[in-house]
Amino acid sequence: MTENLFAALPPVPESLVIGGETLDITPLKVGELTIFARTVRPLAGKLGPDPDWLRLLSEDGEAVILALAVACRRPPEWVSGLALDDAIRLAEAVFGANADFFIRRVVPEITRVSQTLGTMIPGQMPSSGSSDPATVTPTS
Repeated sequence: MTENLFAALPPVPESLVIGGETLDITPLKVGELTIFARTVRPLAGKLGPDPDWLRLLSEDGEAVILALAVACRRPPEWVSGLALDDAIRLAEAVFGANADFFIRRVVPEITRVSQTLGTMIPGQMPSSGSSDPATVTPTS
């Protein structure tokens, strides 16, 4: 019962100083989810409990910058002008504040959809373990 009571309370923002400004990082609002989810989609499979932020920035920098801008409620140009260590700290705070949404919901759903789509593409082999046990033919 106590857990349900605390779940109804608004989240406490994580305050941190980034780029000379104090930011209050909170979970995304419903209106921010659409653009944020669309932005992180290309890199969602690279997210996890301990992401390689340098790799994410080097491979998907524009997506990371836009996602961070939406989540910290600052312009993308402001995020682009951050020092690398500040950008990494900001990313950790943003994704930490929204970890439940990303790690428990977005990543598994994107993985599921990509596996489903992979089986629908002609010439693609289903991933191992995806065959129905009834279709397996014994070899001996």
